[in-house]
Amino acid sequence: MMTILETFEAKLRKDPKSIVFPEGSDARVLEAVSRLLASNFLFPILIGKEAEIYAAAEEAGYNIRGAKIIDPQNYERFDEMVDLFVKIRAHKNMTEDKARVVLLHPNYFGCMLVKMGEADSMLSGATYAANDTLLPALQILKKEGDNHTVSGCYILDRANATGENTRLVMGDCAINVNPTEDQLVEICGDIIRCAKKFHLEPKVAFLSYSTNGSGKGESVDKMHNAAARAKAAYPTELIEGEMQMDAAVSPNVAKLKYPNSKVAGYANTFLFPDVQSANIGYKIAARMGNFNVYGPILLGLDGKVSGLSRSCNGQEVYIMAVCTAAGAGIEWE
Repeated sequence: MMTILETFEAKLRKDPKSIVFPEGSDARVLEAVSRLLASNFLFPILIGKEAEIYAAAEEAGYNIRGAKIIDPQNYERFDEMVDLFVKIRAHKNMTEDKARVVLLHPNYFGCMLVKMGEADSMLSGATYAANDTLLPALQILKKEGDNHTVSGCYILDRANATGENTRLVMGDCAINVNPTEDQLVEICGDIIRCAKKFHLEPKVAFLSYSTNGSGKGESVDKMHNAAARAKAAYPTELIEGEMQMDAAVSPNVAKLKYPNSKVAGYANTFLFPDVQSANIGYKIAARMGNFNVYGPILLGLDGKVSGLSRSCNGQEVYIMAVCTAAGAGIEWE
């Protein structure tokens, strides 16, 4: 199996894209941008003042000659952007004067570049808190189709000694604090589609502290009911739940706790009951299982936006840029 990076680099070579970086002068971003400029399949757009960005690149030792740099204060389509943003946020009584201030924030400006077709995707979060990246995306990039839920998933990827890959998908790890049954069903559909775009045939486990009715409680009922509804909504997919993590990943435990299941023991796609357990779960898996982590990948948006950890390095920025851009412009079913 090709690595995630190799898969999406090959995709972009056939259909090059552009990606906007709101943190245009961050050294880690500049490292990734210098590499992208040499690739010729993903074209970076940096937000900020040209002189400051070039000075930061020179100080860090990166060549970014050829990168497109846009200063919001000198953007030739700024009036058009303001008008569109006022329309998007009209239900919140957005005024032109307020819009002109809000759109100077790089994340809002970057999302609007995606909305206006100036960029295919956006990647942010190297210096901003997660909410500073998520909120502009949620406000500007309209939810897709009939989907009412936006969620954030993480892809975990690890190659073994023989070169084979273990690939997992976990969600919602970023946005919905305590998702309802309805939201879990929608998130399940989005995560299934995301998993397939990452070349994974999903076996979906709805996780709980109970396996197949062994425990009782409101959270157990939520996961049991959501799993049943997801199976009905996506009848061709492999979905089971509720189940504990050991039953989800251990064939021996699954034989005892959830016999005759096509998912239990072999799950690779995990839905958690709330954002707290999801966030803890993916970080335990990543750190103790020595996985490479990609995300959060935002699902349920027209434009493709991904986040970064503030502890990221230049290599991780490059990988997330490739993954994010390779998914941009693809219609989610």
